[in-house]
Amino acid sequence: MPVSHAAVSEVFSQLPSASIVGGNIASAWGKGSSYWAAEPRAILEFRSDESRPFRNLEEVLAAYRLAGDCPAELPKGMFCGGWIGFLGYELGRYIEELPETTLDELGTPLIRLAFYDRFIAYDSHDGTFRIVVLEMPHDSESPDEKIGALEHHLRRAREITVADPRPVDIERLDLSDVCCNMTRGQYLDAVKRIKRSIRDGEVYQVNFARRLRERFASRPIELFHWQNRYNPSGYAAYLDAGSFHVVSASPEMFISIEDGIIRTRPIKGTRPRISTAGPDADRINAAHRRELLTSSKEQAELNMIVDLERNDLARICEPGTRHVAQPRTIEAHPTVFHAAATIAGTLRKDVTFSDVLRATFPGGSITGAPKIRAMEIIDTLEPTTRGLYTGSIGYIGIDGTVRLNIAIRTIMIAGSNAFAHTGGGIVADSDPEAEWQETVVKARALLAGIRAVNES
Repeated sequence: MPVSHAAVSEVFSQLPSASIVGGNIASAWGKGSSYWAAEPRAILEFRSDESRPFRNLEEVLAAYRLAGDCPAELPKGMFCGGWIGFLGYELGRYIEELPETTLDELGTPLIRLAFYDRFIAYDSHDGTFRIVVLEMPHDSESPDEKIGALEHHLRRAREITVADPRPVDIERLDLSDVCCNMTRGQYLDAVKRIKRSIRDGEVYQVNFARRLRERFASRPIELFHWQNRYNPSGYAAYLDAGSFHVVSASPEMFISIEDGIIRTRPIKGTRPRISTAGPDADRINAAHRRELLTSSKEQAELNMIVDLERNDLARICEPGTRHVAQPRTIEAHPTVFHAAATIAGTLRKDVTFSDVLRATFPGGSITGAPKIRAMEIIDTLEPTTRGLYTGSIGYIGIDGTVRLNIAIRTIMIAGSNAFAHTGGGIVADSDPEAEWQETVVKARALLAGIRAVNES
């Protein structure tokens, strides 16, 4: 079905995300822009008891295609309409033969994508809000009517005041009473078993995680506000799927595709970062950053994943085009320092989006190396399915542009419970106790937000 861009309208105003109303809400990101959309025209859901996910995915993506180029009013590479949603980690079982011993307690879809023909975009480079609508064949609404509906939301937004979320002392948050899918002893024993597998030559690295559960008694959008205020991230997302909600504060990009160039940016290596100001905080943060920068263990850990990602891209890229676009660098996030690198290549002309997923999904930074054996070990040692955790959230544009994150620092809210995973990469010289403490550091910002909105 050929789809035309009907209009792009620029609006200079402030738009709190709570002003978007209606079911199946999505808030996503990409290349300096943020997007808000609601009321999709179509929804694709694929569950674990179904078959042929990639054929279904290709059929759905082919149903809509852009007639012509994106309008000149849109910055290059910006989302121009299409699908927003997520891919669950266990979709990897349809790519490789893997054991299925973990318990699926939540039963969320392995794929959930919603097609949006209208949305509001914010460009952080120039502070511009844009209304973007698509002209669809046999449409029941004219482009002007679509624009009018979004302008109504913008007018309502000007009348809404969003209170500042309540702060929490993240560094001192007590996590001793949090429900977890494994005890501390079970976690430490699992890390030791992974280290034995490494010594036996089965694997070089395994990304191992545990799942936390916390009571949730607030509106999910309030948690999204809290994360944006106190734990902002470059790949944040909010999804309202009706029966469950997703709040993601991910700092990691899985893949981006633009003009035939694919990029992936794995993160490996973490140190705590104190978010409060002061000379002691500056001194401690500088020491932590320097420690991460110079750690031979952390350098080796990222190098292994860079090699893995280069090999994944070799399956879908033109020969000789793969390269490390940005070598190891240290990123400062609100509560942690991370080490990351970017690998890029030129996609072959015959490669489909499903081909990209078959070659790269799930991301190597959250499985380990070699990937298949690492995923087998993960399934053996983690008692419950990961679901959305370490899958991907983002968009697939009808012009072929793709932006997907790695769904870490991500909270799934279902009923009166919020679920969050926390984990890290285990290598030969990992200290089990230090790995446990790293999971605590990563979890604090997520659980701090949950407790703050529960008490507000």
